[in-house]
Amino acid sequence: MTRATSWLSLLLPWSIPLLRPAVVEASELEWDMDQVPIKGKFDETACPDYASYATYPHRPYSEGPLSLPFQRPHVRCRTFQSDAIEKVIKDVTSRMKNPDLARLFENTFPSTTDTTVKFHTNGKDGKEKRKTTTVTDSPVDDDPWTSTYEDPGKWEGPQSFIITGDILAEWLRDSTNQLKPYQKLASKDKAIFDLILGAINTQSEYVIESPYCNAFQPPPHSGLPVTLNGQDDNVHPAFDPSFVFECKYELDSLAHFLALANAFYAHTKSTAFLNARWYKALDSVFDVLEAQRKSTFDPETGSYRRNQYTFQRRTDTGTETLNLGGIGNPLNNGTGLIRSAFRPSDDATIFGFFIPANAQMATELKRTAALLRTTGNKKDVTRAETAEAWSKTITEGIWEHGVVHHRKYGDVFAYEVDGYGSALMMDDANYPSLLALPLMGFVSVGDTTYQNTRKMLLEKNSNPYYLEGREFMGIGGPHIGLQNAWPMSLLVQAQTSDDDDEIMKCLNLVLNTSKLGLIHESIDVNWSHSYTRKNSSSLGQDGRET
Repeated sequence: MTRATSWLSLLLPWSIPLLRPAVVEASELEWDMDQVPIKGKFDETACPDYASYATYPHRPYSEGPLSLPFQRPHVRCRTFQSDAIEKVIKDVTSRMKNPDLARLFENTFPSTTDTTVKFHTNGKDGKEKRKTTTVTDSPVDDDPWTSTYEDPGKWEGPQSFIITGDILAEWLRDSTNQLKPYQKLASKDKAIFDLILGAINTQSEYVIESPYCNAFQPPPHSGLPVTLNGQDDNVHPAFDPSFVFECKYELDSLAHFLALANAFYAHTKSTAFLNARWYKALDSVFDVLEAQRKSTFDPETGSYRRNQYTFQRRTDTGTETLNLGGIGNPLNNGTGLIRSAFRPSDDATIFGFFIPANAQMATELKRTAALLRTTGNKKDVTRAETAEAWSKTITEGIWEHGVVHHRKYGDVFAYEVDGYGSALMMDDANYPSLLALPLMGFVSVGDTTYQNTRKMLLEKNSNPYYLEGREFMGIGGPHIGLQNAWPMSLLVQAQTSDDDDEIMKCLNLVLNTSKLGLIHESIDVNWSHSYTRKNSSSLGQDGRET
């Protein structure tokens, strides 16, 4: 067995909408009801709510010692169908010797397409954008989606709305990673091709409208309802709550927008997404980078200058808002790094130069530049040069300001820095993370600085969020608390190791704590029957990394 084992990369938890039920005793659960719609004319409303359905085990059980249940919805209740995905499931599970691990893969690999594709049109199926130019005075009238399509090309072509778990909203980061395991199938399956192309087009609309926001409402022509997040946020730039679900500025959200298109091009060589809307979204990314590279104090006058993005939330949880009037702690000039107000966990940064997101942005900008140069278009070459310049500047900034000397491990990557010399030494399970730097392509697994960092992160005495208990271990984070580690971190650990014993230890920990046949968000390290998400209506308070 090697680190490159194909199915291991497909099992990554950010590729599936994680099960986050209440704390329960798995042994107490037994529900024989199958998720079968009412007989006769099919009505999708007859399908049980999957978030509730998945909290109970269903037959048939796997033949291994764990007897894991079959948790896929009935075929007519699945939100998207792909023969290619079914073939992968059959091929991979037929070669697995462990029937419990095979069942876990069978349940989780198709979970995105089974349960989270809440709207999709290929642009030719009658569900595409209405041909209207009606403009309403308010986006929250009786018909909130009698919307304007004033911009040429807006919402045209394939569109895909991928929700995150139990929330009817799309996170840029999550939707990109949920679709990631299917990218290799896009060249073989037209349905997957259109699904991912639609996701790129939909994300483009989101980035154009509100590039500082992280989570969004359904497309206006989808017919899906708008849901409010229940928070009292004061955000600048202002956003439209009928378009945006939450507006936490996370640099990695924009990096994931680029990553979605980059991976699609890498696997299909198609540039079908290179339209006026995607170019406009890319320009919006460049604008954010320019605004968020600026220091807190003007380097020439020394005067304070207010950042373009501010965020304040009425909350008693410190990680849910920014201090100093919504600005966050001061950042120095001339670092080459880009500020991120929040982390991928949706927690506020302490020092705004968040290294994992900067590393991902640098990597994806370089890939974007490479694909733009293939078109031969002069404007694309100009944009490629801009992307390359940003990538080079950010990369140099990481190596100059994001690497610090640790008294035990030598040179290591810091989690966050401020350019003044302060550094936060930790890691969080959510992607992008320091542990995942090779997976995003910023460094090789064998890089000396990365290996020093990896050792630091996987020891309790040097990473405050590395947790060990009687039944589980791994990296957690402040979003859930100090008792829960995330299976996601173990799968990242396994993929960045060449040690078979380490890989098997990580996989067994994940498998043995997936008693309901799905991978949980986080698990109490001392009592594995306790896992998040406790309250499915908490609207983002408990994390949604998939």
